[in-house]
Formats: sequence, C-alpha cells, structure tokens
Amino acid sequence: MRPHGIGQLPEVVPVFPLTGVLLLPFGELPLNIFEPRYLAMCDAALGGPRLVGMVQPTEPESAARRPPLCRVGCAGRITRFRETLDNRYLITLTGLCRFAIRDELPLKDGYRRARVDWSAYRGDFRTPDSARVPRDRLLPVLRDYCRATDLSADWASIEKASGAQLITTLAMLCPFGPREKQALLESADLAGRAELIISLMAMAVLERDESGSTLN
Repeated sequence: MRPHGIGQLPEVVPVFPLTGVLLLPFGELPLNIFEPRYLAMCDAALGGPRLVGMVQPTEPESAARRPPLCRVGCAGRITRFRETLDNRYLITLTGLCRFAIRDELPLKDGYRRARVDWSAYRGDFRTPDSARVPRDRLLPVLRDYCRATDLSADWASIEKASGAQLITTLAMLCPFGPREKQALLESADLAGRAELIISLMAMAVLERDESGSTLN
C-alpha cells in the first residue's frame, strides 16, 4: 500500500546515487538495473516497502567508488517491475517524498543505505496546486528553449498537462546540469520550482543567442 504520510515511512532507505538524475514527488522515473549491487538493492526493496532513495553524488562515481552524497534526495516507490531474460530489472519509481540524509550506514550486499529525516518534506504528500504555475510565462520560454536546444516537444500533450505535471516532467527530463537538478529538487514548493525552470530556460536561450546561434 502506498504510504500517505511521513509516519508510514522507514527511517532507513537504500540509496541509488546517479549524477544528473532527478526524481520528484508524483514523477515517474524508469530505470534499467543491471549491476549486482543494485539488483540486490531492488530485491531488498521489493521484499519491504518497495522504496528506493534517488540521490546525486557530489562527484561522479567514476572518480570515486563511494563518493559523498548530496544532502537531499527523493524516495520513490517501485510501481512497475519486469525481469529480463539477461538478468536485468526494468523498474519504474514513482516519486513519493524528499528526505534529508542524517548519516550513511555500512554497505549491505554492495549497495548504499542511509538513515534519513523526512520531517521537512511532509508537504510532498499533498497534491500540488497547478494554479501556482505561471503558464503564460512558462510556455513561451519553453518554446524558445526547445528551439535553442533542438529539443522536440509534444505540444498537444503539453497543452493538456496540468501545471504540476508539466513542471515535474520538465524538471526531470530537461538536460539541466547536476547543480541545477539539485536546486530544482530542493525548491521549497511548486511555485519556486516553476520560477527556477523559467529562469534556467531563459538563461539557456540567452547563452545560445550570445554564442551567435540563431533561433529559427
């Protein structure tokens, strides 16, 4: 059963460090799991509350086998699961609630675990108020951003999406840098996240203009 408040969440969660990958409450993140330590992590999650904490390392794992982690991450619940013939897991995490890492525990079967504090993010369980998203400012800058970065967009779906769905999807899918992704994660609320996305897109368009590129 999906938890409905922080009182139903565990004190310890397995954490999956991935640079540049963002999960937000109510968002959906597909993952292809193939490393033995993360297969073990999924097995453990499926045997319990089905929670995995997504968190960015402060430096790439290629540079350090066990790099320090950003303080804030987001837990997702495994809502889809498929095992392939070549022993991979294809899962979907549905974002549930953000957390602050209190301390990290010893490795278990090769994967990382953390003791976490959910208390600052109890509002993540509330349905976001889409009316707080300024679509009149967001959509024009989004069009400019897509042209400047050569990204395609399904405008029919964008027009139909709620403001909350749109901001969550853009934050997770747009190719912002790791620092920008972390700032989006740590935004206090939907309105703040929307304003940050608008600013990031506007800066990207300005930088492309100043580099001499032409928007069509």
